[in-house]
Amino acid sequence: MSNVIENILTRRSIRKYTDQQISDEDLKIILEAAKYAPSGGNSQTWHFMVLQNKEKLLQLNGYIKSAFEKLEVDESTYRSIRTGKEASKNDSYNFYYHAPTLIIVSNEADYGNAMADSACAIENMFLVSHYLQIGSCWINQVSWFCNDKSVRTFLTELGVPENHKVCGSICLGYRDGNAPVAKERKENIVTIIK
Repeated sequence: MSNVIENILTRRSIRKYTDQQISDEDLKIILEAAKYAPSGGNSQTWHFMVLQNKEKLLQLNGYIKSAFEKLEVDESTYRSIRTGKEASKNDSYNFYYHAPTLIIVSNEADYGNAMADSACAIENMFLVSHYLQIGSCWINQVSWFCNDKSVRTFLTELGVPENHKVCGSICLGYRDGNAPVAKERKENIVTIIK
């Protein structure tokens, strides 16, 4: 049990990767963990689209950059989206941090538990990846722009079902450098009533 707790407490989001692709065996284990995540009523309506083709990844990056260019932002826009739009103006921008693997998690657009079920699957992938010494990071941009016409067309061509919305993505690869140091946990975020 202590190994499970240690794995949870030591996992960090990795944003710098080597070019080395993860093995097919490790990918299979990661996806199996995702499939065993809880889902509402055991519906298992999610879909996992794995993208490891470098040219397709770069093509998707171009569509994401274009979607950012069209996006109108103001002070009411979430800070992370405003920051992403600003970052996307840089020629070296890469929304998936040049990781060799991107897994796009989608679910039925009209299913009420789509996000919760997908998030559970993504967390399982994070924890198993960390156990396998593979870095990972949650990626928002594909879900932000999954309804942009160019992005949506490309996602459908890649195999994301047309009746699905993208709930999140995860990039995977071997960490280049040290893992980030854990930040202190916030106080006063738990209430216990007995």
